[in-house]
Amino acid sequence: MTKETFMIEEISKDIVLLLMEEHGMSMEEAMRTLYTSDTYGSLANLHTGLYAQSTAYVYEYLEKELATGKMA
Repeated sequence: MTKETFMIEEISKDIVLLLMEEHGMSMEEAMRTLYTSDTYGSLANLHTGLYAQSTAYVYEYLEKELATGKMA
C-alpha cells in the first residue's frame, strides 16, 4: 500500500463516520454516499492532491456536493 492510498483510505473512513454521526446514515448508506460522489472521485485521483488535505477540508467539499449536487 502506498502512502497516498493509505491517506485516501484514512480520510474515507473518517468521512464515513462523519456521515453516520452527522446525518444519521447507516454505514452502508454512508459508504455508498461517499464512494459514488464526485468528491471521492477527486480524492482518489492522485493528480488533484485532495488526498493530502485534511479530513475536514474534504468533508466540506462533500457537504457542498450533497447540498447542491455539484462539487465545490
